[in-house]
Amino acid sequence: MAIDMGKISSRGQIAIPSDIRSQLGLEEGSKVLFVTKDDTLLIKKVTEDSFDQITSPLKLAAKKAGMKEKDVSDIIHKFRKQKK
Repeated sequence: MAIDMGKISSRGQIAIPSDIRSQLGLEEGSKVLFVTKDDTLLIKKVTEDSFDQITSPLKLAAKKAGMKEKDVSDIIHKFRKQKK
């Protein structure tokens, strides 16, 4: 287990300390998942296996609802337009 402290830049960016990046095998382009609860932020490395675990319930729910892949893209574009 590693503990280190970081700092948030004016652009909201956080640099992950090099020791932690090395320990987790994080490189440029690696994906991470952010999870929050109350005042806690958890950052989890996303691998192909963990991504499948994360998305499996969502894929199942979409299949039960009869959604197609294009439906997801359309919904994302719709919400992005509403956000602007």
